[in-house]
Amino acid sequence: MDRRETKLIDTVDRLGDQIVDFTMRLVAEPSTLSSEAGATAIMAVELERLGFSVVKIPLAGDTARSHPGFAPVPWSLDDRFNVVTTRAADRCGGRSALFNGHLDVVHAGNPERWTRDPYVPTIIDGWLYGRGAGDMKAGVAAMTYAVHAVDKAGFGLAAPVTIEAVIEEECSGNGAVACLAEGYDGEAVLIPEPFGPTILTDQLGVLWFKVGLSGRSTHVLQARSGVNAIEKCFPLIAALRGLEAELNEEAPPPAYAGLVHPINLNVGIIEGGDWPSTVPAEAAFHGRLSFYPGVRYERISRRIEETVRQAAAEDEWLRDNPPVVTFYGFRSEGHSLPRDLPAFSLLDGCHRSLTGRSAESYISTCTTDLRAFHHFGTGQPTCYGPVAENIHGVDERVAIDSIIQVARTYALFLARWCLLAE
Repeated sequence: MDRRETKLIDTVDRLGDQIVDFTMRLVAEPSTLSSEAGATAIMAVELERLGFSVVKIPLAGDTARSHPGFAPVPWSLDDRFNVVTTRAADRCGGRSALFNGHLDVVHAGNPERWTRDPYVPTIIDGWLYGRGAGDMKAGVAAMTYAVHAVDKAGFGLAAPVTIEAVIEEECSGNGAVACLAEGYDGEAVLIPEPFGPTILTDQLGVLWFKVGLSGRSTHVLQARSGVNAIEKCFPLIAALRGLEAELNEEAPPPAYAGLVHPINLNVGIIEGGDWPSTVPAEAAFHGRLSFYPGVRYERISRRIEETVRQAAAEDEWLRDNPPVVTFYGFRSEGHSLPRDLPAFSLLDGCHRSLTGRSAESYISTCTTDLRAFHHFGTGQPTCYGPVAENIHGVDERVAIDSIIQVARTYALFLARWCLLAE
């Protein structure tokens, strides 16, 4: 690294306590679906405190809803927004960059299962604990302060840089789509997902669906004359497990050839019934299924519908009372990118300058907001983030040293991609 890069990295290190403090303030906000306002407010205030001008991008806008990447959802999008700022270029000559991070988190579940309150961020032995600490509020803090460090060190940049903190990453991707629809993009797009300091090249497609069933209600004393809608879910779930097995037996793309069981079905919600002594007349289950890059969403949704239809045809009740399959939320197709793209190579060089070794590649079996930038943006998108454990689980935590490492790598990336200006 040259003298200016060394000064920039030293500046990031001096900002380390502020990065961790910002992470903790974000973690303290339980920003689950439709409750993100506290976290977005903290994000906006922090950006303004650091000297950035903030723009709020609504999810419910006509521009977002008309975008081809927009996913229909059954919940309200009103009065919910992303927080975006763009640091203008000080001169020409560099390449633009965009940092994207999500502020929404999944539910913490029963807090009694946690060692400590999931929304009271706690530091123990170099780890920061709390829901969203890894996924991905630490990354949001790191990317924000990487850009701030450029100004704090007294440098300018030869290309614009955008910071966007979005919502609905965990369920639809509509946050990132809304920003793209308003024209926010970059020649390089970096997302600090908590997969560690790796360079993501491949990710699966993911979709969500719901299967609704009807039964025949009756008092349990004559249960045999009724039809239990909850129990009618079981053969349909078994059939979908068969589809999952079929998808895993199909020839995978090269990146996934060495992975065991990369395609996963999850039945995440089951609903039904209203009284222990009444045979339930209605039930539904919600699922998530992944699929390989290069496979269209329409193909997998049709296979789900056909699987449910065939399973229903084998049941006397369901044959005459067919289940209803609906799709909402994620309808995200996968993608694969070469490791030697210019932005990826430069990011690897930054990692190597700071650690002495190349970054590993990451093949993802889930989805991220990269999907929006790959399919609808113009830049080269990848993930590079901190080290986290138990994301979406109990006692989620992130390694504090790795948060600072992400900020250092991102700052160095800005110096070499956007180019520093005196």
